[in-house]
This record gives sequence, structure tokens and C-alpha cells, in this order.
Amino acid sequence: MSRRVLLHVGCPKTGTSYLQDVLFRNQSLLREHDVLYAADRFDAHFLAALDLMTLPWGGLETEAVGAWDHLAAQVREWHGTAIISHEILARATPTQVTRALASLGDAEVHLVLSARDLVRQVPAEWQENVKHRSHITYARFLETVRDPDRDSRIGSWFWAVQELPDILDRWGAALPPERVHLVTVPPPGSDRGELWRRFSRTFGLDDLPLDLTAERENPSLGVPETSLLRTINQRVTSVLAPPDYRPLVRELLAHQTLSRSVSSARLGLSPDDHAWARGLSAQWVATLAERGYDVAGDLDDLLGPEPGDFADPDTAAADELLPPALEAISALLVEGARLRAVEEQLHAELREAREERDRARLTPAHRARRKVVTTLEDSAPGRGTLAAYRRLRRRG
Repeated sequence: MSRRVLLHVGCPKTGTSYLQDVLFRNQSLLREHDVLYAADRFDAHFLAALDLMTLPWGGLETEAVGAWDHLAAQVREWHGTAIISHEILARATPTQVTRALASLGDAEVHLVLSARDLVRQVPAEWQENVKHRSHITYARFLETVRDPDRDSRIGSWFWAVQELPDILDRWGAALPPERVHLVTVPPPGSDRGELWRRFSRTFGLDDLPLDLTAERENPSLGVPETSLLRTINQRVTSVLAPPDYRPLVRELLAHQTLSRSVSSARLGLSPDDHAWARGLSAQWVATLAERGYDVAGDLDDLLGPEPGDFADPDTAAADELLPPALEAISALLVEGARLRAVEEQLHAELREAREERDRARLTPAHRARRKVVTTLEDSAPGRGTLAAYRRLRRRG
């Protein structure tokens, strides 16, 4: 039975992809130190979260059936500390939370929530929507977030995974405050390793020689890059199936190509939206300060940065879109050349296989068998004999 379970439930865009990548790649070393991160594939905890919440997700929900119970069973059988981590768990309903906690047996459960200020989270969520095929404008997205009744799907999802007091009410209601841990994302300009140090302290990983090399991250895009991606979505989402969109657009274009730009303006909020986000964040900070949670970082990190210059992605000019568009075209041409080389290699292997088959047909044994078959096919009794023989072979 697990003595302790660290249940990390979000929020999205708070370094969760990096954390999960480190945990996944270091599973063997973690086990040596009595820490379990049970995952036979990188997205195992994502599938478990889909299963727990019965969420539709582009067909993956059928693949996820039973994933939560399988994960919970491994956690219950573990003798030391177990870690569960996925950011979409933040949206679980009270009933789903009750089921999740009950499935972990009598272990000492600690809730972990990583959080970032709304000033950065609001634009990050819009960008994440765009990277998942959406072509909603930034202005429309902001309207739905500030007034969720305008679009129940977008607004309800955003607040379900970002409204910190509500998430902690749902997940932490049955836990004492000392077992609820809030990891705040450091402000812009902080040392790149600071967020990991906060995670490491919370999860008890400080003394372990983990490989922290980043293999999977969810990088952000600049204003023109996101604007270009939204324009691409308008043109391709009706003709490009989701299984093709993810590798070609989200991974190749967004993550591997457009995210490399360091000179583009960063996505932010207009002065009015910035004031609204900071005001709401201040209310949350006051609420959380009264609850006595364990905080890795500083609650004031959740207030967000001061206002900066605002570049509107909805009005990006053509000359701003040209550089990322050229990068996108270059990346697609290189990928096309790579796929063509793979196709030619496969054709060569197919030709070799056919030639080998043809050579085999020239052997005396093959010619003798072919002669027998040809003779039998010339008469009705022979054809019956062949049919009976083939049925017996199929049964065998």
C-alpha cells in the first residue's frame, strides 16, 4: 500500500509538460528511491485523466477506457511514494474528485497545484486553443473568458482549469491545508531553473540525480507566429484530418519551427484586460493567503507582471506574417523531401522483395508445384481437389 501519493492536478501552461517528461524519463531511478511514476507510455496519465472524467478527445477516449483504474491499482500496490500528474485533472467535478481519492486507498494524499498569473495564462490559453486547430480571434476569446455565458464551451473550460480557489475547493476540500501544496510559476525574467527547484522541493526530489534534459516541452509562440497559425487553421481544418494536423501543424510548424523565433513580440493583454486580470488575481491571492496552504514560491507571483506594450494578433500586418510564413514553407519543404526519401526507400525495398519472390519461383520445386496446380485446374475434379486442399490449409 502506498504510504504517500502526490496528486498533481494542474494548471495547464505551468511547466507541466517538462515536469512529466522528467518523471517519465527517470522512472527507473525514481523506483530505486522508492518513488513511483507509473507510466508505460508518455501520455499514460493523460489517458487516465480522460478516463476518470469521461472526456471526449478526438477518439482517444476509447483508448483511455480503464486507464484510471489501472493507474490507481499500481499506486495502491506501491510501498513508497507515488506521483500522479496531469494538468487536465484540474477540471474534475466534485464527484470525479471523490472517486479519484477513494481509488487511491488509505494512502496519505497530498494535492499539488501549479499556478501562474492570469496576465500570462489568458493569452497562453488562447494560443493553446490555436495550436489545437481553433481559429477563434483573440478578441472573441477574451470576450468569452470575461463573460463565459457568451460561449459556454470555451469559457467553462478556461475557468475549470484556471480558477485557482475553485480548483482547490474541489480537490482539496477533504484534505488538511498542510497537505495542499501550491507551486507558483516565477515571474518573467527569473532564473530558468527556479520553477524546477520549486517542483523538486514539493515532490521531494531535491537529492535525486535526475536527468533534467528537456525532450518534451510545450513552447510558446510570438504574436505574428500565432496569428499565422490561426490563419492556417482557417484554411486547413476542414480538409486536414486531426491525425495529420497534429504532426504537421502543431508539432512541425508550431513547436519545432515557429516557436524558435526570439525577436517577435510576445502575446499579452490590452491595458483594460490587463487591469481586469490583475484585479481578479489580487482577489485570489487574498483568498489563498487565508487558507494556510504550503506554498512553493510566493503568492505575489500570481499577481502578474506590470502592463507592457500590447501587440494585437488580430491585426498583424502582412509584412509581419511574411517571415514566419517563409519559415513555415521551408520547414514543410524539408519535411516533404524527407518523406519523399522514405517513400523511395520503401519502393526500393518492395522491388527487392518482388525480385526475391520471382527468383524463388524459378526453382525446380516451385515449377513442379506450379505444373501440378495447372494440371488440376484443367478439370472439374481437379478444381474440387484444389478447393478442398486450400480449405484444409486455411483451417490449419
